Amino acid sequence: MQISPENGRKGRTAMDTPPIVSPQEWAAAREQLLVKEKALTRARDALAAERRRMPWLAVEKEYAFDGPAGKVSLFDLFDGRRQLIVYRAFFEPGVFGWPEHACRGCSMVADQVAHVAHLYARDTTLAFVSRAPQTDIASLKARMGWEMPWYTITDGFDADFGVDEWHGTNVFFRGGDKLFRTYFINNRGDEAMGSTWSYLDVTPLGRQEEWEDSPEGYPQTPPCKWWNWHDSYAADAPRDSRWSEVVDSALVTLGEPQRSAR
Repeated sequence: MQISPENGRKGRTAMDTPPIVSPQEWAAAREQLLVKEKALTRARDALAAERRRMPWLAVEKEYAFDGPAGKVSLFDLFDGRRQLIVYRAFFEPGVFGWPEHACRGCSMVADQVAHVAHLYARDTTLAFVSRAPQTDIASLKARMGWEMPWYTITDGFDADFGVDEWHGTNVFFRGGDKLFRTYFINNRGDEAMGSTWSYLDVTPLGRQEEWEDSPEGYPQTPPCKWWNWHDSYAADAPRDSRWSEVVDSALVTLGEPQRSAR
């Protein structure tokens, strides 16, 4: 079926829309497509499982950032948690919209970020970084209603992790006083980010639910049981110690002494 251009505008091609069918035909078509959608979901789960088995890259260099309370390190960005997701957003002199706005694309990413309390419940911290001063970042966050932690890059962090000329999401893991880069995604891969699930799926621990295909010994709990209202997670809830034990054991196996977390 074709739908004519709105208001009969000349020069506009008519929309060649799908056919109009009965409720039974519509239901059958939906069931047919659902088979492919479920296959896509299973393929996405399998990809995440493969991602959890990717090798890690040790981060040997120290990095410094400016935060709301002063200088902080890459370790500090973890905020005491095991996993860290860092999105490099373009907000700095020379970016279109400066200083009232960040890059339009990066701003769309920021608008999509789910409440970070759900990530915190999975021992995961999300942070944004840019080269803009903290005063400008604070003004931007207030203007746009964004609440994620946002730090100022002060050294070569962006160049070292592939985000000096383009946006991107890096994932890190903390084991004692050792840091590891575990994953990196950019370009159109970033457009899918924002939900709690999309963030957890790029981390080395994943969603940490029992149905996931994860390496032996990874911490997992029953699905749904840990979910909560974002204002109802217990701030002082003890973190699962099993992954700490796995990391300490691995460091000993590699001949490294056990070290306490910073």
